[in-house]
Amino acid sequence: MDFHPSQLPVAQSFQIDDERKAQDLADQMVKLGFSTQKGAFKVIMTKEQKTAKKIGFTIMNELNFGLKKTKQERDVRYWIYSHDADHYAMVLISSKVMEELGF
Repeated sequence: MDFHPSQLPVAQSFQIDDERKAQDLADQMVKLGFSTQKGAFKVIMTKEQKTAKKIGFTIMNELNFGLKKTKQERDVRYWIYSHDADHYAMVLISSKVMEELGF
């Protein structure tokens, strides 16, 4: 990897601190569509490790299920990194869009 995930252009950013809202967030991403975006989705979440793991797990599961259900391509790449002292960031992008952007 020759780049840091924070260098990807962001089409839409979301803030989430409660794992119960992760399913709605994934549904929203599916409705927006991955292959039609010209950038990545960025999810800013709490740095409390147990909660962050639940949020990431829920988003990926619901996202894959939603993409399959709507017959969209499920080739999603994602990275999680330390955004700042209090937050992690999860960056999600379609492999096709990533290739179009030259990464």
